[in-house]
Amino acid sequence: MQVPNGFFHPNVYPSGIVCLSILNERHGWRPSITVKQILVGIQDLLDQPNASDHAQTEGYQLYVSNLNEYRKRVQRQTLEYPHEL
Repeated sequence: MQVPNGFFHPNVYPSGIVCLSILNERHGWRPSITVKQILVGIQDLLDQPNASDHAQTEGYQLYVSNLNEYRKRVQRQTLEYPHEL
C-alpha cells in the first residue's frame, strides 16, 4: 500500500510506502488476509501510530516528543489530501 510521497506519518516511508506488518511478506502477510483487514489495519495505524516500528524519522520524533504539535501537523495535512486517500 502506498500513499502520496512526503506523507507525514511515523509509519509511512518518505516514498509513501506504509509500514504495516500484515503488508510485509516476511512479517505478517499471509494469503488469507482480506482487503477489509488490510484497510482496517491501515486505518488503525493512521489513527494510532506504532512508535516501535517507525518508518519516518521526522514523524516519529515529533510523535514521541510533542504529541500536541504532531496532532496539529496531521490536522494541517488532512487539508492537503482531502480526497486522495
